[in-house]
Amino acid sequence: MNDIVEVKFYDTVEDSLLKFAVIIAKTEEKWIFCKHKDRDTLEVPGGHREAGETILEAAKRELKEETGAVDFHIRQVCVYSVKGKTRVGEDLSEETYGMLFTAEVFSFEKIHSEIEKIILCQDLTDNWTYPLIQPKLIQEARNRGYL
Repeated sequence: MNDIVEVKFYDTVEDSLLKFAVIIAKTEEKWIFCKHKDRDTLEVPGGHREAGETILEAAKRELKEETGAVDFHIRQVCVYSVKGKTRVGEDLSEETYGMLFTAEVFSFEKIHSEIEKIILCQDLTDNWTYPLIQPKLIQEARNRGYL
């Protein structure tokens, strides 16, 4: 795969630019990964911001929808941007912006979304849906002292 994806990090950008929320989540010291019904790969929870939502509201909604998390502590890390072609075929020729969060999840309920199941792992996966993006987000959260 010759895809080139550029990932950048910022402290802030104008709120209207923030289109995505991505949440690096853990429970009891284990990583929480999502397995989408249509893919064999794993990803961290996240998704598009809906009209009228704050980026924090989007992050909380996506975390609950994709993992079933009901009791959790969430923290904003930083803004990230992505430009390039992703593994699942999205062509992000323009720089798109999202907010990166971390979360500690204390309890779960049934998942009500396109996610088939969550997988709890002691170690990071090698089977990423977005291998050129998500490991960089985790590394940035570590670099900033959030993980």
